[in-house]
Amino acid sequence: QVQLVESGGGLVQAGGSLRLSCSASGLIFGINVMGWYRQAPGKQRDLVAHITTGGITDYADSVKGRFTISRDNAKNMVYLQMNVLKPDDTAVYYCYADQVLGSARRDYWGQGTQVTVSS
Repeated sequence: QVQLVESGGGLVQAGGSLRLSCSASGLIFGINVMGWYRQAPGKQRDLVAHITTGGITDYADSVKGRFTISRDNAKNMVYLQMNVLKPDDTAVYYCYADQVLGSARRDYWGQGTQVTVSS
């Protein structure tokens, strides 16, 4: 089992910044991709950004140039620096981790952290 705990959410004005952190613990061997999804009220959960163990990143078009994902493999942490925040960024942000052990693959999710951007 892998446990993911997010922190860093909150209320910020449009144009402001927040940094989300996610800590992984437990059976962390075999984790490759880690990243962030978000879910706004009444909408589906969508990918924001992800990063591989080797540092390859991918972003949703809506956040490119504003958000930066990073990872500290030694500390089992993943971060999301969010700049120039917009009201449309308001959502619950979820950390996730993709683990592969032999032929078994499993995704893990954090409990989510609320990000609210006021106009």
